[in-house]
Amino acid sequence: MPTREQSDTAIFVCQLLSTLYQPIQVFRYDQKFNTIYIQAGVNDEIALVIDEDGSWEFVL
Repeated sequence: MPTREQSDTAIFVCQLLSTLYQPIQVFRYDQKFNTIYIQAGVNDEIALVIDEDGSWEFVL
């Protein structure tokens, strides 16, 4: 299960992407690494990972 911090950050990021009219292609919680992965954008050009503490970073 995601932590409260992860959940709050995921909601924030998804709302931000929606406000910017960016489609969310993939939303996945990885139980092995305890991270949330989000891939978005018309051409899947946005990818980010949310850690257990709620911090997030873009991945290439």
